[in-house]
Amino acid sequence: MGRKKIGLLREGKFPPDSRVAMTPAQCQLFKDKFPHIDLVVQPSHGRCFADAEYAEKGIALQEDLHDCDVLFGIKEVPVESLLHDKTYLFFSHTIKKQPYNRKLMQALLRKRIKMVDYECLVDEAGFRVIAFGRWAGIVGAHNALWTWSRRTGDFPFKRAKDMKDFAALKSYYKKVTLPPLRIVVTGSGRVAKGSMEVMELLGIEKVSPEDFLQNSYNKSVYMNLVDSYMYKRIKDEGYDKKEFHQFPDRYYSTAYSYVASADILINGIFWNPEAPRLFEKPDMHRKDFKVQVVADISCDVDGSVPATLRTTTINEPVFGYNKYTDEATAPFETDTIDIMAVDNLPNELPRDASSEFGNVILSTIITELQNPESRMVNDATICLGGKLNTPYLYLSDYTAGD
Repeated sequence: MGRKKIGLLREGKFPPDSRVAMTPAQCQLFKDKFPHIDLVVQPSHGRCFADAEYAEKGIALQEDLHDCDVLFGIKEVPVESLLHDKTYLFFSHTIKKQPYNRKLMQALLRKRIKMVDYECLVDEAGFRVIAFGRWAGIVGAHNALWTWSRRTGDFPFKRAKDMKDFAALKSYYKKVTLPPLRIVVTGSGRVAKGSMEVMELLGIEKVSPEDFLQNSYNKSVYMNLVDSYMYKRIKDEGYDKKEFHQFPDRYYSTAYSYVASADILINGIFWNPEAPRLFEKPDMHRKDFKVQVVADISCDVDGSVPATLRTTTINEPVFGYNKYTDEATAPFETDTIDIMAVDNLPNELPRDASSEFGNVILSTIITELQNPESRMVNDATICLGGKLNTPYLYLSDYTAGD
């Protein structure tokens, strides 16, 4: 990048997010590692690290970022805050043609912004190099148990957001005693692994899908439901991972038999809208459907879990789903399934989540940005110079019109 200047943005989306791309300590390391690049931080009252913590590390605070070349954020930047002809890195939530961010995508083009989306930064094998999935899984699993505690009163359980950090949360878990619970965790990626991390920290025993179906337990157990158990090929009951991801419409869901006997469902899959849902709304009316709490970390509205009618917030994390009328209602009622669908879960442990994220910024992303031939950066660049990048030309209809 030559002699460039990087700015860390103040988050502007509402509800506010307190995460940041690099911690104060990481900014100090940045200055040592990349002395040819200037770094400033936009002041923020809502960030998980105070302005003073950056200042103490010798990092300049600067409100006006017009002289920066590259700007790092976390969530979508408000349209009115976007600066012309800059390089931005944040989660744009546009690559699935999300209707609510169409104006953002149009503004990125209009303002000739180079938009590098964190979600699209992948290694040679196609795996994402930077994400908050682990922290979404950790907080999502925690919130699933908190929701159960609120619903039943079986045991006291504090919110993750009220803990200083993950170390404090882990210390707290040592004092928690759970009643017998049957828990299903779906998925095999960062989210599911984060959720299972909580299961292990709480001493919840992992059992096989077969044992989960066949046995009763007098202690808390969980089962990890992966794609090969959740989906079968329509024509012959087989399963091929590559084919499923390429042609999900060739498969049907077999998840119901495993999920129905659970008390809590923690959903951590990546869902393709062409794929079958885990189950359908009529399934939730059946007498053998025992689920009382769903933590839908995937947060696809009307997606893999049909009861996810809307997303929720950290301050109001749960709504009730009436299993007879299929309507949203107040949570914790007799006739409801309680749905936790917070769409920014890592923000409940923002210091830890930011630190892990920033490690990848330092170790990988900055170096890639300095390489004009970077395959990784090019493939993650949605648009530049007022035009869609070749891999994203499919967004043309999304960006057209008013």
